Amino acid sequence: MLRTHTCGELTAKQIGKKVTLCGWVHRRRDHGGVIFIDLRDRYGLTQVVFDPEVNKSAWETASNVRTEFVLKVTGTIRERPEGQTNPRMETGEIEIYIDEIVILNHAKTTPFEIDQEKHVNEELRLKYRYLDLRHHRLQKNIILRHQLIKAIRDFMDKEDFLEIETPILIKGTPEGSREYLVPSRLYPGNFYVLPQSPQQLKQLLMVAGMDRYFQIARCFRDEDQRGDRQPEFTQLDVEMSFVEEKDVMCVTERLLIELTKKFAPDKKILKTPFPAISWKEAMERYGSDKPDIRFAMEIVDISDIVTKSEFKVFAGAIKKGGVVKALRVENGAQFARSEIDALEEVAKAHGAKGLAYFQYKKEGIQSPLLKFLKPEEVEAVTKKTGAKTGDIVFFGADEFTTACAALGQVRLACADKFRLRDPDVFAYLWVNEFPMFERDKETGGLTAMHHPFTRPMDEDRALLDKKPEKARAVAYDIILNGNEIGGGSIRIHEPDLQKKIFNILKISDRDAEIRFGHMLEAFSYGAPPHGGIAPGIDRIVMLFAGEPNIREVIAFPKDQKAKDLTLGAPSVIPEKQIREANIKILN
Repeated sequence: MLRTHTCGELTAKQIGKKVTLCGWVHRRRDHGGVIFIDLRDRYGLTQVVFDPEVNKSAWETASNVRTEFVLKVTGTIRERPEGQTNPRMETGEIEIYIDEIVILNHAKTTPFEIDQEKHVNEELRLKYRYLDLRHHRLQKNIILRHQLIKAIRDFMDKEDFLEIETPILIKGTPEGSREYLVPSRLYPGNFYVLPQSPQQLKQLLMVAGMDRYFQIARCFRDEDQRGDRQPEFTQLDVEMSFVEEKDVMCVTERLLIELTKKFAPDKKILKTPFPAISWKEAMERYGSDKPDIRFAMEIVDISDIVTKSEFKVFAGAIKKGGVVKALRVENGAQFARSEIDALEEVAKAHGAKGLAYFQYKKEGIQSPLLKFLKPEEVEAVTKKTGAKTGDIVFFGADEFTTACAALGQVRLACADKFRLRDPDVFAYLWVNEFPMFERDKETGGLTAMHHPFTRPMDEDRALLDKKPEKARAVAYDIILNGNEIGGGSIRIHEPDLQKKIFNILKISDRDAEIRFGHMLEAFSYGAPPHGGIAPGIDRIVMLFAGEPNIREVIAFPKDQKAKDLTLGAPSVIPEKQIREANIKILN
């Protein structure tokens, strides 16, 4: 080894000892002929001193050193002079007087500062990610990620799960998201795909009798990006045999509690066991299928009050089968018109056509709606929402999901305005009983809300024949502070039921055989009841680290346009290689 110690481990106990350190120049200071350098590696910082009276040659070399040079230094540990200790550093009691220095590598001026956190354009940070990762914050995030994954593996091992790797090159069986295609050179015209998840493979492992499986799985989805999503991501993939919903939830809950206690001991878990509510209740009360329950501010339904209202927006929505919802915001009467307009834009961005309101001021209720509503309707709304002087009530009128979701986003915007989302609280929540199917906005046909292998609730099995859109699934999401951090379900294990779901999804017998024949064949050999879940590692680490997006906890993430700015991917491939892959570029 080139070094005897790291830059984060030396203390006053080693005073007088001769040591060798290697690292980067974090800061350099010249104080009246004596040169001080903070030497950095991922373990910490150590102050090294170059005194011409100790070793003039080393001091002369240090005179030419600049930040981010890579050094090897040898010297003797001394106690820092009285009054010069640094309690913020693990090595703050000591310094090393250097009598030998080797410059292992020079460094150009970096495109941004490493020795302090400053706002830097994200594109620049991602282009020079290897420099960005020298920042203490990012190194701390990557170390947290490593430790958290190790803790997950230890927990799953104690729970008798087997870690089993599944292949990355698999058969294309579209399950909702667009897949990345990999052309086969040996079989012209044929393709592998990169897995969106190991979903089918882990179900096949259950058929194989591997009754408790897990994997730290890499997954790939060719879809538009946002702050909490990447084209490639990592999830904890879990599957269990002979279980019910509560069994999967229980294991997941124990894992998350253990991780929170170990890696976020300063966070208060809002409630254990984690509360559980249905998808419908989550939408009705919070306007979201991933509600943040750190604060109240619940939505209420006022459809019964305004069914025959003269306000056509309300009455018209109800007549079309929709709903009218109301959201009371305490102290919202103080909102200026510009603030209300901004909240209206939030609602419109999520499908609403507008945002009506009542402002409860000292002089009375103020609202453009009053001329359309009867006094008894206004009184009933006030009573049902619990509104009082100083509050504002917002209204949403539309089909159920849109009305709820628009007010749900207004709810979050108001919570942020009043700082109601306590960063010191971890509010875990289960959302279950999701709809089995949802309508495709383009075709109007039914699609699986989760995936086509999700089991319907037993009490809703009869609905599959006549009203499949009303059927609920044995599906569940785990939520943390308004973020979905994992989703799962109990799966279908009977071939006949699986075929029925394919039929509802308009997957013909022929297409089902081509796409999922391996699954149906496997089920015919005795598949056990099974279910699982897949918490997202990136998102969990993001929340534990208190970061705004998952790019901050991934070593080499893609940007918001799915580009790798460090390596320059995607990139043009040589024509010879394209021909060998039997591909023709059309444009």
